[in-house]
Amino acid sequence: MNIIHEINVINKNFLIKGSKLKIEKRGGKLNIRGSLPSKENKNIKKVQRISLGINADYYGLEEAKKKLQLIDLQIELDQFKWENWITSSTQNDNKTYELFIKKINEFEIQFFKDYRNDHLNSARKSTWNSSYKPYFKRMISLYQKNDNKDINNIFFSTLKSYKEGSRSRKQCGTSLKVFAEFLEHSLPSEWKSLSRGYGIKKASFRNLPDDDLIEQLWENIPNKEWKYVFGLMATYGLRNHEVFFCDLSALKDSGDKILRILPTTKTGEHQVWPFHPKWVDLFELSSLGHDPTLLPKINRDLRKTTLQNIGKRITDQFNRYSLNIRPYDLRHAWAVRTIFYDLPDTVAARMMGHSVSLHTQTYHHWITKRDQQKAVNNALLKFAGKD
Repeated sequence: MNIIHEINVINKNFLIKGSKLKIEKRGGKLNIRGSLPSKENKNIKKVQRISLGINADYYGLEEAKKKLQLIDLQIELDQFKWENWITSSTQNDNKTYELFIKKINEFEIQFFKDYRNDHLNSARKSTWNSSYKPYFKRMISLYQKNDNKDINNIFFSTLKSYKEGSRSRKQCGTSLKVFAEFLEHSLPSEWKSLSRGYGIKKASFRNLPDDDLIEQLWENIPNKEWKYVFGLMATYGLRNHEVFFCDLSALKDSGDKILRILPTTKTGEHQVWPFHPKWVDLFELSSLGHDPTLLPKINRDLRKTTLQNIGKRITDQFNRYSLNIRPYDLRHAWAVRTIFYDLPDTVAARMMGHSVSLHTQTYHHWITKRDQQKAVNNALLKFAGKD
């Protein structure tokens, strides 16, 4: 049955009989829409909608047809009352909405349940605020606006509200998948393909700063403290907040220059090497090994702030100095640099504190180019050996 065609036929018949109402399909539900008495003053009529809460199928259409006839009769006899039409559907909607919000709250409680340590809890809070809260907020908004409360529809509507191929869409897909698992709800198989983020297509061709530009930008930063921040991020590929949560003692003149990222950070403790090693001296980073207080004085107490807020301070400074690059561009540039140093992808991924699969996906273009170049070089050497 073509539900839209059937609705149009019914509406046409009611129009011929003089009805100012019609049946409409919104999402997977049927409503009545048309000229109805105002809720504030029954003597004034305006176009309004009555949510029937019935499914848009053959049986629902028959029921909607009967309700339209009843409403027309009530209006004709001046017996139409809004309370007879909104109470039950509103109560049902409210109960469903309250249950939905309850599940999200339970998920949030579970998310923080095993993180009683102040440092770990702050890191967890930062992850919640950046990787879950925005997507739940949009999910709730779409739930309220959407007549079709089917759980799959709400999940997909939220996911598709983010630009295809964007980082936000990928993160949304990842976060809502975790929520679905909490609900013990199985998402359809196409969820993974629709959740694909920026990885290959977006990051691969990002206009990253080259080494000369990075050195020039460092020179142009007027504040010595923030030059240290910039130098650390460029040389070690650090996340914004990691600058303030790493052991800098290895930067001393006698140190091995290997930074230890502290366990209080987003992805926990890991070590990272400088690429280029010469930048440790060029950016005067050895001074930090002797005196870490040379970094900007910002609040690092994770009982009073979050990793996200700390990271935002760096983004704000980049904008203030009109560097025209994002802090993460330095991290991406570091990752690409390690590729052409022939650093194994597994090692580079570990230094960056993320998975090998994410690393190879994000830097697929450059990794492929490196591997292809190796193959070409080997082929040329083999061919030259025949001469």
